[in-house]
Amino acid sequence: MRLKLVTLSGTKFDEEIYEATIPTVDGEIAVFPDHEPLVTLAKGGVITVRKHKTASVDDDDFFAISGGVVEINPGEIKVLVDEADHGDDIVEAESQAALDRALSLRDEAKDQVELEKAHQLVDRHMVRLKVADLHRRRRRS
Repeated sequence: MRLKLVTLSGTKFDEEIYEATIPTVDGEIAVFPDHEPLVTLAKGGVITVRKHKTASVDDDDFFAISGGVVEINPGEIKVLVDEADHGDDIVEAESQAALDRALSLRDEAKDQVELEKAHQLVDRHMVRLKVADLHRRRRRS
Protein backbone atom coordinates (compact mmCIF):
# COMPACT_ATOMS: atom_id res chain seq x y z
CA MET A 1 0.00 0.00 0.00
CA ARG A 2 1.14 3.56 -0.57
CA LEU A 3 1.56 6.22 2.13
CA LYS A 4 1.33 9.86 1.10
CA LEU A 5 2.26 12.34 3.81
CA VAL A 6 1.43 15.83 2.56
CA THR A 7 2.09 19.14 4.34
CA LEU A 8 1.43 22.78 3.53
CA SER A 9 4.94 22.95 2.05
CA GLY A 10 4.59 19.84 -0.13
CA THR A 11 4.87 16.07 -0.07
CA LYS A 12 7.12 14.76 2.72
CA PHE A 13 6.74 11.04 1.99
CA ASP A 14 5.23 9.10 -0.92
CA GLU A 15 6.27 5.45 -0.95
CA GLU A 16 5.03 1.90 -0.81
CA ILE A 17 4.90 0.62 2.77
CA TYR A 18 3.69 -2.38 4.74
CA GLU A 19 2.39 -0.70 7.93
CA ALA A 20 1.79 2.76 9.37
CA THR A 21 0.88 3.65 12.94
CA ILE A 22 -0.91 6.99 13.07
CA PRO A 23 -2.03 9.11 16.06
CA THR A 24 -5.73 10.03 15.75
CA VAL A 25 -8.16 11.87 18.00
CA ASP A 26 -9.67 8.47 18.91
CA GLY A 27 -6.29 6.87 19.69
CA GLU A 28 -3.43 5.37 17.76
CA ILE A 29 -4.32 3.19 14.77
CA ALA A 30 -2.20 0.67 12.89
CA VAL A 31 -2.92 0.45 9.18
CA PHE A 32 -2.00 -2.64 7.18
CA PRO A 33 -2.73 -3.60 3.57
CA ASP A 34 -6.47 -4.12 2.93
CA HIS A 35 -7.49 -1.88 5.83
CA GLU A 36 -11.13 -0.83 5.77
CA PRO A 37 -11.78 2.63 4.26
CA LEU A 38 -11.69 5.35 6.91
CA VAL A 39 -11.55 9.12 7.24
CA THR A 40 -10.48 10.46 10.62
CA LEU A 41 -8.65 13.34 12.27
CA ALA A 42 -4.94 13.02 13.01
CA LYS A 43 -3.62 14.61 16.16
CA GLY A 44 -0.12 15.81 16.86
CA GLY A 45 2.17 12.86 17.48
CA VAL A 46 4.43 10.30 15.85
CA ILE A 47 3.73 8.38 12.65
CA THR A 48 5.71 5.13 12.57
CA VAL A 49 6.32 3.59 9.13
CA ARG A 50 7.41 0.02 8.42
CA LYS A 51 8.30 -0.33 4.76
CA HIS A 52 8.43 -4.13 4.46
CA LYS A 53 6.61 -6.98 6.18
CA THR A 54 9.87 -8.64 7.18
CA ALA A 55 11.55 -5.41 8.31
CA SER A 56 12.76 -5.16 11.88
CA VAL A 57 11.47 -2.45 14.21
CA ASP A 58 15.01 -1.07 14.01
CA ASP A 59 14.27 -0.16 10.37
CA ASP A 60 11.12 1.86 11.13
CA ASP A 61 10.89 5.49 10.01
CA PHE A 62 9.40 8.17 12.26
CA PHE A 63 7.67 11.45 11.49
CA ALA A 64 6.58 14.15 13.94
CA ILE A 65 3.25 15.53 12.73
CA SER A 66 0.81 18.25 13.63
CA GLY A 67 -2.90 17.56 13.51
CA GLY A 68 -4.69 17.02 10.23
CA VAL A 69 -6.77 14.52 8.28
CA VAL A 70 -6.21 10.84 7.52
CA GLU A 71 -7.90 9.12 4.59
CA ILE A 72 -7.50 5.37 4.20
CA ASN A 73 -8.59 3.63 1.01
CA PRO A 74 -7.70 0.21 -0.39
CA GLY A 75 -4.02 0.39 -1.25
CA GLU A 76 -3.47 3.98 -0.09
CA ILE A 77 -3.15 6.13 3.02
CA LYS A 78 -3.21 9.91 2.71
CA VAL A 79 -2.20 12.00 5.70
CA LEU A 80 -2.72 15.74 5.25
CA VAL A 81 -1.11 17.87 7.99
CA ASP A 82 0.24 21.37 8.47
CA GLU A 83 3.72 20.13 9.39
CA ALA A 84 5.68 16.87 9.35
CA ASP A 85 9.33 16.28 10.17
CA HIS A 86 11.30 13.11 9.51
CA GLY A 87 13.66 11.92 12.24
CA ASP A 88 16.65 12.73 9.99
CA ASP A 89 15.55 16.37 9.75
CA ILE A 90 15.24 17.09 13.47
CA VAL A 91 18.18 18.61 15.30
CA GLU A 92 17.74 17.62 18.94
CA ALA A 93 19.57 20.61 20.41
CA GLU A 94 17.45 23.06 18.39
CA SER A 95 14.23 21.30 19.37
CA GLN A 96 15.25 21.28 23.04
CA ALA A 97 15.98 25.03 22.90
CA ALA A 98 12.62 25.63 21.21
CA LEU A 99 10.89 23.55 23.89
CA ASP A 100 12.60 25.58 26.62
CA ARG A 101 11.40 28.82 24.97
CA ALA A 102 7.86 27.42 24.67
CA LEU A 103 7.86 26.44 28.35
CA SER A 104 8.93 29.99 29.26
CA LEU A 105 6.13 31.41 27.10
CA ARG A 106 3.69 29.12 28.86
CA ASP A 107 4.90 30.20 32.28
CA GLU A 108 4.72 33.90 31.33
CA ALA A 109 1.35 33.77 29.52
CA LYS A 110 -0.86 36.71 30.45
CA ASP A 111 -4.13 35.44 29.00
CA GLN A 112 -5.83 32.31 27.70
CA VAL A 113 -4.85 32.97 24.08
CA GLU A 114 -1.14 33.19 24.93
CA LEU A 115 -1.43 30.12 27.15
CA GLU A 116 -3.09 28.05 24.40
CA LYS A 117 -0.46 29.07 21.83
CA ALA A 118 2.32 28.18 24.28
CA HIS A 119 0.73 24.77 24.97
CA GLN A 120 0.61 24.06 21.22
CA LEU A 121 4.31 24.94 20.90
CA VAL A 122 5.21 22.78 23.91
CA ASP A 123 3.31 19.83 22.43
CA ARG A 124 4.91 20.31 18.99
CA HIS A 125 8.46 20.39 20.32
CA MET A 126 7.91 17.49 22.71
CA VAL A 127 6.79 15.35 19.75
CA ARG A 128 9.81 16.47 17.72
CA LEU A 129 12.11 15.49 20.59
CA LYS A 130 10.40 12.11 20.87
CA VAL A 131 10.95 11.46 17.15
CA ALA A 132 14.57 12.57 17.40
CA ASP A 133 15.07 10.18 20.34
CA LEU A 134 13.43 7.28 18.47
CA HIS A 135 15.56 8.00 15.42
CA ARG A 136 18.77 8.20 17.49
CA ARG A 137 18.01 4.88 19.20
CA ARG A 138 17.38 3.23 15.84
CA ARG A 139 20.72 4.43 14.49
CA ARG A 140 22.54 2.99 17.53
CA SER A 141 21.09 -0.50 16.96
